[in-house]
Amino acid sequence: MDGYLEHLLIERGLAENTLAAYAADLADFAGFLAQGGIDLHAATEQTLFLYIVDLRRRGLTSRTLSRHLSALRGLFAHGVAEGQLAADPLRYLENPKLPRTLPDVLTRDEMAAVLARPDLSDRLGFRDRTMLELLYASGLRVSELCGLRPLDFDPMTGLVRVFGKGSKERIVPVHDTAARLLAAYIRDWRPAFRPVEDALFLNRSGKGLTRQAVWKAVKRHVAEAGIRKDISPHTFRHSFATHLLDGGADLRTVQMLLGHADIAATEIYTHVQADRLRQVHRAHHPRSRS
Repeated sequence: MDGYLEHLLIERGLAENTLAAYAADLADFAGFLAQGGIDLHAATEQTLFLYIVDLRRRGLTSRTLSRHLSALRGLFAHGVAEGQLAADPLRYLENPKLPRTLPDVLTRDEMAAVLARPDLSDRLGFRDRTMLELLYASGLRVSELCGLRPLDFDPMTGLVRVFGKGSKERIVPVHDTAARLLAAYIRDWRPAFRPVEDALFLNRSGKGLTRQAVWKAVKRHVAEAGIRKDISPHTFRHSFATHLLDGGADLRTVQMLLGHADIAATEIYTHVQADRLRQVHRAHHPRSRS
């Protein structure tokens, strides 16, 4: 297991949070094996089936169960490839079916109301407004936002360099409003935080904002805007993708902007295209107007 985690860190470059989740899932499986007195090399399909039953008994959701199995699939595949295991006991077991649902998104009016909340005459307000505009303008994950540095933004081109999952780099354009706010924040407001770290967005102590701090800021401004939906920083990412598709963007472009390695991850947003196609069909098909 240690060898597999080292492989994920060094060769695949997984993010720290992802690696920690894999390590926790593998440790849980190791505990299950220890309770049954089973060696990892002796684990069979029946062993894995009993482990799944155990996870179900503990009340784990299908999504969490799927994550556990993903960690184990990688472990066994790595063990077979390295010649440490004779066979993969998971090769015939399927992951649970996951519902393809889209979390809440903000409407355009709701987004405008949230963006209008921060006070631009105050350093914290200007920081928050810039941060919220950037989340909506680029569809960044909160971890990507917290990892940004001032030099990752090019004010001449309006492009932001982002390091996503697995340290994969992508270049994301932002609209003029977000670009102007970013340039002003970096030039006029960020120095007021007396930076002690190279992070783009800083707290009162001059250190980089944590994901929890961004989450709290989003929650506060959403509540002040009078919106009762369960909104998080990731909601801005969903809203970004939904509004782009609603405006006519194609799925491949949205995939690239979001940094999804697989188009399947972007396909949860196809309901937007389906709704638009139905509207066009009703508006223009001769039998729809009869």
